Amino acid sequence: MERTLVKDALNATAPMDAIFLQGWVRTRRDAKAFSFLEVNDGSSLRGIQVIADAGLPDYAHIQRAHTGASIEVRGKLVASKGQGQQWEVVAESFVVLGEADATYPLQKKGHTLEFLREIAHLRPRSNLFGAVFRVRSRLAFAIHEFFQRRNFIYVHTPIITASDCEGAGELFRVTTLDSSHPPMTEQGDVDFKKDFFGKRAYLTVSGQLEAETFACALSNVYTFGPTFRAENSNTSRHAAEFWMIEPEMAFCELEGNMALAEEFVKHLIRDAREHCTADLEFFSKFVDKELLTRLDFVLERPFQRCSYTDAIAILEQSGRKWEHPVQWGDNMQSEHERFLAEEHFKCPVTVYNYPRTLKPFYMRVNDDGKTVRAMDLLVPGIGEIIGGSQREERLEVLREAMAQHQLSEKEYWWYLDLRRYGSVPHAGFGLGFERMLMFVTGVGNIRDVIPFARTPGAAEF
Repeated sequence: MERTLVKDALNATAPMDAIFLQGWVRTRRDAKAFSFLEVNDGSSLRGIQVIADAGLPDYAHIQRAHTGASIEVRGKLVASKGQGQQWEVVAESFVVLGEADATYPLQKKGHTLEFLREIAHLRPRSNLFGAVFRVRSRLAFAIHEFFQRRNFIYVHTPIITASDCEGAGELFRVTTLDSSHPPMTEQGDVDFKKDFFGKRAYLTVSGQLEAETFACALSNVYTFGPTFRAENSNTSRHAAEFWMIEPEMAFCELEGNMALAEEFVKHLIRDAREHCTADLEFFSKFVDKELLTRLDFVLERPFQRCSYTDAIAILEQSGRKWEHPVQWGDNMQSEHERFLAEEHFKCPVTVYNYPRTLKPFYMRVNDDGKTVRAMDLLVPGIGEIIGGSQREERLEVLREAMAQHQLSEKEYWWYLDLRRYGSVPHAGFGLGFERMLMFVTGVGNIRDVIPFARTPGAAEF
């Protein structure tokens, strides 16, 4: 007999004479003639109630079905007499597949997020994390759906790379050299020519540069994969390993880039509202009471657009005493970004045309020579969620920018070739998947929206 998922049993339209369930016991309550078990298999937030009659031949096994045990149940799906549930299962036989004793950490009581991070191998069985990872799965599907419908081509860019896209130097090295006795050059430096790739290699910080090569052949492409930053940052918004979505569009300028970013964010929120209703209601009840109001507000309103110069003026004239005072030419900090989105505009805002000195070498220089066609999308509750730009398509201007950033033309010969052979205006952006999940779920720490967080000093599991 084929297994029925708890989700499908709960959504049944009629009773079933025969049903087969497998899952984990959340709770068990024994009465004189019956036992009541709540069984959940991860397919939905809610579990289903199973009633086991004391007269069953294998009823003696019920004493082994503690919280956390895995069981399988055969029986009938019937209309429930209890409140708050439409269906329940009357067991005709059940088997305990895997026992869990009193040391099982997820007993029915409240647990702190810090404690649950310590048991990341078990926390998906909790209500909160089951909901988080169901939403994560759905949004990953929605990302592909969004781009595929618009004729974007999905490109797998390398995880191991020899280039530093962002120029920030926060890179994880990839090497097979013996760290205690590496080969040395005559000058006393480590001889990377003897390494696996014959040169320095790193874990990628972005698939953008490689995506540009494909956009310059296939027009519209996107990447979706893991990226890495060796940034010693212990904040609720930073992780050393995270996932990025990076579309890249040929024949596109900054305005088209900003429009796509807005459309993309709204699509993901709309999809979650439609397909993750029960999980989002759970988040709005137990995590962030304003969540659904905020999500719907973002869906209903057009995003605001504001130049960096105007944003700095707004911050300077706000009368606020900032922890990090800011003036034109400075990077905006999280407190500034959140003020703009949450208090000044009271909705998502795209800030564009940043000072050239703040941004990487590949961004298109504006006619003023001082700013570049960069864009950051800021959302309430998080701050920056998307960063992107129109790319510099003019060969000589790009070469000049590389010289200013002290980048070797020899290393980036292939990137320069894109400007030598059929160069086109093109643009793209990167969306941090985990930050989007934080926004959609209301969960306040990036460590709680990724299955196994990689942060400074932490690489458990």
